[in-house]
Amino acid sequence: MVRAKTEMKERARALRRAGRTYDEIVAELGVSKSSVSLWVRDLPRPERRAEHARMMAEARWAPHRRAVAIRRQQTKLAAANEIQPMTDRELFMVGVGLYWAEGSKSKPHRVQETVVFVNSDPSMIEVYLAWLALLGVEPERLRFHVMIHESADVAAAERYWADLVGVDVAALGKTTLKKHNPKTVRKNTGEDYRGCCVVRVRGGADLYRRIEGWWYGIVVEASRRSERVSGLV
Repeated sequence: MVRAKTEMKERARALRRAGRTYDEIVAELGVSKSSVSLWVRDLPRPERRAEHARMMAEARWAPHRRAVAIRRQQTKLAAANEIQPMTDRELFMVGVGLYWAEGSKSKPHRVQETVVFVNSDPSMIEVYLAWLALLGVEPERLRFHVMIHESADVAAAERYWADLVGVDVAALGKTTLKKHNPKTVRKNTGEDYRGCCVVRVRGGADLYRRIEGWWYGIVVEASRRSERVSGLV
């Protein structure tokens, strides 16, 4: 009896090493699943079966994912084509909203009327710079520097942002390095991670006040529009 049980155990372990599942071993040997679990629980999970299942799932879902990706791209392209050449007025309004969403703002407890814009998206930086040019902000009033984690390729990031904004690397201000915490699992890693570009306008107090006023005007007009639409006015 003991010998038979030992032989059964060895057969179960051999089947498990061959990549068989618990249910398949139970069906072949005619033993309980609890016995199989006890006999083979120290063995690693069969990678062959797991990989096979992954490949089968990939084959099943790949056409669906491709179709979704195509529809996603078609929607984006159609939306992009809806944007006609922008007027100065349209760029002006976009810039005000962009700054108020992403730029530095003065607080009642800390009045600081500075025009500073920070972003990791190069397209946001390009639109913002186009807006500043529309407002007549001279290029010599602009100061740039990079903010990035110290574990990244700092030199490559500095070259990237300098090229984007059209200045020499030497013209950038001192890069702000963020301390790296090994316990933190960051998603912003790899070659595409370039940190953030900081754009500061020198002598920007008056411009900041105008930006705040423009935003207030937009809020008032949006409120009036809502009232008109709802029939309150």
